[in-house]
Amino acid sequence: MRDATIEREEARGGAVAAPEAVYLERRARFGVERDHAQRARYAAANATVALFLAALALIIAGLAVHALLLTAAGILAGAGFVVAFRRQGQADERHRRAETLWRLSEEGLARPRRDWKALPLRRPETPPPMDGAALDLDLLGHASLQHLLNTATTPPAQSRLQGWLLTPATPATIRARQAAVAELAPDVELREELTLFGLLSGMTQGGYDRFLEWAEGGPWLSRRPALLWASRILPALALLAVAASLLRLTDLPLWLIFVAANIVLAWTAGKEVERRIDAVAERQAVFQPYAAIFARVEGEAFQAPALRAIQSHLTADGMRASVRMRHLGRIMAFADLRHSSLIFPPVQALTLWSFHVLWALEGWQRTAGARARRWLEALGELEALAALGTLAFDNPDWAFPEIVEGEAAPALEARDLGHPLLAPGGRVGNDVTVGPRGTLLLVTGSNMSGKSTLLRAIGVNVTLAQAGGPVCATALRLPPLVLATSMRVADSLEEGVSYFLAELRRLKAVVETAERAEAARQDRSDGREGTPERTALFLLDEILHGTNTAERQTAVRHILLRLLALGAIGAVSTHDLGLVRVPEIAAVSRPVYFTETFTRGPEGPAMTFDYTLRPGIAPSTNALKLMEIVGLPVENGEPGGTST
Repeated sequence: MRDATIEREEARGGAVAAPEAVYLERRARFGVERDHAQRARYAAANATVALFLAALALIIAGLAVHALLLTAAGILAGAGFVVAFRRQGQADERHRRAETLWRLSEEGLARPRRDWKALPLRRPETPPPMDGAALDLDLLGHASLQHLLNTATTPPAQSRLQGWLLTPATPATIRARQAAVAELAPDVELREELTLFGLLSGMTQGGYDRFLEWAEGGPWLSRRPALLWASRILPALALLAVAASLLRLTDLPLWLIFVAANIVLAWTAGKEVERRIDAVAERQAVFQPYAAIFARVEGEAFQAPALRAIQSHLTADGMRASVRMRHLGRIMAFADLRHSSLIFPPVQALTLWSFHVLWALEGWQRTAGARARRWLEALGELEALAALGTLAFDNPDWAFPEIVEGEAAPALEARDLGHPLLAPGGRVGNDVTVGPRGTLLLVTGSNMSGKSTLLRAIGVNVTLAQAGGPVCATALRLPPLVLATSMRVADSLEEGVSYFLAELRRLKAVVETAERAEAARQDRSDGREGTPERTALFLLDEILHGTNTAERQTAVRHILLRLLALGAIGAVSTHDLGLVRVPEIAAVSRPVYFTETFTRGPEGPAMTFDYTLRPGIAPSTNALKLMEIVGLPVENGEPGGTST
């Protein structure tokens, strides 16, 4: 898939630049734009103040001495003030945009280094509980997969991306996302425009929800025909009466009667009208920026079916999301007249302006309100795909996995598999095979040698693969999987749960996951539809070390054999070399190990690790060697024995 991305970019006539070079070039470019905009805003601000003071002084002086020329000069200075004020606003906006894009380039440089402190953690305002695989594999939270995929900035995009990490997609959906992600990966401009949109809009989950609540809600004014027609007829009569008076068609001030009726209506029903317009005005920050980004997406020449489907959602039924959002913005521009304490009162008294604004808003509700959720969710999906596209762009040596269904691929097979959350310089890849069904990978090795990291590398890459993203490997082939893990277990003083009991509960959940997976497989084989068929993949790190060795071996053996009998596949790390020699386990396991190099020098003992996976059982342990390195006493000064 990576080769296809490169070929596509070369076909467009452009060379494929290294991610670091792209971010450095963009950082330099936006830094120049930011500095230029900063100078422009200062100049415009100074001009604004100077022209305002000049206009004020000239007009006052002109009126004081009855000098028409001075007054005219003051009026011209006032016009210049308006122009300078507008240019200051434009310069402020350019500065904000350039500054934000500069920061995004900085983040692009920090992501490959896995500099978590330099990367904002962007996630839903209410994250789910951190337990199970999400906790064991660092899927959510600080220094997590979610943290690495930090370019989704709107609430719907963040929620969707989080859902993809926690819930594996179907094979067909994975393949569709892969094509979309591969197409988005080289399009840095579009991806950063999507991120920029979310950052500049400042959208919150509450604002997003309230906007949709209004958009999908029912009308108020339109359901009151008497009030609606009164708001139309009374202003028309008032304007006709004013015209009649100006044309001297009548000497009676009839317009006062109709204006008085308008004022009464504005002071009674008009209060509810104002409240409803205010509710929409509070959400302008949510919907107004959408028009431009919708137009950008609608105009893209996408090829991937998933991306074209998003475009179709934005233009369904002959209604373009960008046009309708722009129309809503124009309506709210008319509503902004209410903020003028000088102009609005007479306009409201004569025309019942607010009633007409609310009627226009309710017209938008009728024609476009029901589609707004689909539009916003479609853009959220595009943002989530773009986040995976950024991951693919930042890591051009990663591959898109192959998802194989049925019995054709009963095992997970990876080449040069590494941990995605480790920086490239500190990451070691290994060839890994887990499966076929009913077998496990048994990982042994000394402390700190890489056993837990290997298990997490498998789990995180499976999560990425089934979200539709690239994986930290040169190749990965796997069947549809459901993850079940027991790696980080904690006791609970509040609930009165010991560590051992907490671990037993986690293992019970692992077994139940495998049971559900096997039940779904049986349903499929019997021709019954139900839960999609997935193979359970269990990842168990040093389980049941809260009890004695003899009981631990017996319990672990029973649990593993039960999981394998259910057709699960898995990887288990252990220090217990006796477990490896249990005949039932040896018959269904593939043993691999990590090791270390122990040296003595002038500065004392030292230990190094190469984190390279080897076939077989670990030939050494290092617990006592580590004790010696940190300065703890070792019997007779001789390290040795087994680790615990």
